[in-house]
Amino acid sequence: MNVLKINGIYRHFKGDYYLVVDVAFDSETKEEVVIYRRLYGDGSLWVRKKDMFLSLVDHEKYPNVKQKYRFELQEIESKAKDFKGE
Repeated sequence: MNVLKINGIYRHFKGDYYLVVDVAFDSETKEEVVIYRRLYGDGSLWVRKKDMFLSLVDHEKYPNVKQKYRFELQEIESKAKDFKGE
């Protein structure tokens, strides 16, 4: 199961990275939407239905994609954890 983490960095199955900013509600449908920011280019904000954001990659349409989910949370370790203050 794919999970949504606010302030998490996600990799799209086509390779780019995004920062999840928050979850909001569509004023017409009341559906949850994910607000996310590109971590490249102009850094613009985007929205996508939460169900679609967390959905599986369509491997029939994209048979060569190895990633399971459309957006996958990335575990990024801090470089500062080994910093000794020098």
